[in-house]
Amino acid sequence: MSKIVVYDVAGKEQEKVDFSIDKKENSPKTYSCAIRVLLQNWRQGTVSCKGRSDIAFSNKKPWKQKGTGRARAGSAKSPIWRKGGVVFGPQPRKRTLNINKKQNKLVLNNIFNSFENIYCLDLETEKPSTKIAFDALKNIGLNDKKVILFLPFGDEKNFASFRNIPNVRVVTFSQPNAFDLSNCSNWLFLKKDLDLFKNMVSSWN
Repeated sequence: MSKIVVYDVAGKEQEKVDFSIDKKENSPKTYSCAIRVLLQNWRQGTVSCKGRSDIAFSNKKPWKQKGTGRARAGSAKSPIWRKGGVVFGPQPRKRTLNINKKQNKLVLNNIFNSFENIYCLDLETEKPSTKIAFDALKNIGLNDKKVILFLPFGDEKNFASFRNIPNVRVVTFSQPNAFDLSNCSNWLFLKKDLDLFKNMVSSWN
């Protein structure tokens, strides 16, 4: 990526911004590891079921051991009984995987250098307006494509304008991740945040 086109709200090209970073070697293995780390760490790990010690039944022996003609039974909590406890069922747990900063930078660098559809939009509004935001996307041909929008933390006005557009996912400049960046076909940022975008991408060198 060497040139980023700046569009106005009407979809007309204003200028082109020269920008690029050094390309590092491609590492599919590191990319796969980074995606796996993100997906694993996002899991809640709250799935659970009751074992025989968790069932609210009496510990009394259902019937005597011998003389009834029925099979031996020691507890109504038995896993072979209806409503009994589950054997070796899932329990709440949390598994955390890690990836070091060098590997993370390598993955983000690879993603950026393989990307071609990066847009800069010159959008200024006095108050939040989803209609203006959607029309601006439509004018540059992004109304029906998956878009990642980069915004600074605390930019509530533009966040409120774009958050209800189904094909747009908002990501802050301080928290980009490999999954979101690669799970879309277009990147978008606002002209007022050009320096923030450059600083974010430059940190991937």
